[in-house]
Amino acid sequence: MLTDYHNHLENGTLTMDYLQKFTDAAAAKGIGSFGISEHAYHFYQTADILQNPWVNERRFYDMKDYVALFQEAWNKGMDVKMSIEMDYTPGKHAEMEKFIQSYAFDYVIGSIHWVGDFGIDLAEYRKEWDRRDVNEIYKKYFDQVVTLAESNLFDIVGHLDLVKIFKYVPKDEEFLLEQYERATDALANSKTCVEISSAGLRKPVGELYPDKRLLQKCFDKNIPIVLSSDAHFPEHVGADFDQSLALAKEVGYNKIMTFSNGERKEYPLG
Repeated sequence: MLTDYHNHLENGTLTMDYLQKFTDAAAAKGIGSFGISEHAYHFYQTADILQNPWVNERRFYDMKDYVALFQEAWNKGMDVKMSIEMDYTPGKHAEMEKFIQSYAFDYVIGSIHWVGDFGIDLAEYRKEWDRRDVNEIYKKYFDQVVTLAESNLFDIVGHLDLVKIFKYVPKDEEFLLEQYERATDALANSKTCVEISSAGLRKPVGELYPDKRLLQKCFDKNIPIVLSSDAHFPEHVGADFDQSLALAKEVGYNKIMTFSNGERKEYPLG
C-alpha cells in the first residue's frame, strides 16, 4: 500500500477538472489511498483560530464549497479522501476542535508553520533566521510538536521537522536529539501518525522530512507512518516516493496507516 495524504488545490481551482488531475496522477503512481488536505487558513471558518497579515491575505475559501467538491467527486465514484492541513495554534485548542468536529474529514493533518510571529518556512521571512537564535527557534518549534501531540486533535503531523527547511540546524547535536526525543515521546502517547514527506527534496534543505535520526526514534516508539508528497501541483503527486520508501524500510518500517471516514487501518508498506 502507498498513500499520499498531503496535497493542495490552492494553485488551481476548487473544481472537479482540477481535482481529477491530482487523482489521475495518484492512480498513475499506484497510490492506493489518496487525499487532499487544503490549508485551513484559506477558509473563512478558521478566522477565529489563526490571524496575521500573511494568512489574512490568503483567506478566500468557504468550507461549503470545499465540502461540495468532495461530495460531487464521491457521487461520481472518485476515491479521494477529504482532509485539512491545520496550522497548529497554541491556545486555540477549543476553536481547532470545534472546526475539526464540524466536518466529516477522513483524517486531519496538524502542522507547525508559525513560531509566534515568525513564519519559519516562508521566503518572505527567510532573513529572520539570521536575526534569531536557531536553538531558541528549534526549542519553541518542538515545544509546539509536543503540545500538538498532547492535544490528540490530529491524525497526522505534517513534515515533522519542517523547521530545517532553509538548512538552519543547531550545531549542538545533543540539543537537537533532545528535541527529537521529547517530540517522539509525546507522539508515541497520542493517536498522531508521522508522515514521511518528499516535499523537503524540493526545498532548500534538499532532504526528506523527517531526518533519519528522528524517524528512527518514531519507529523505535511504534509511531505509525504515512507517505506524503505535499504536492501543490498535480505533477508532484507521489514525487520521489522511491526515496521515501527506502528511508522507511531502512529504519525498520514495513507497515503504513490508511484513513477513511476517520477510521484507520494498517497495511503492508509498498
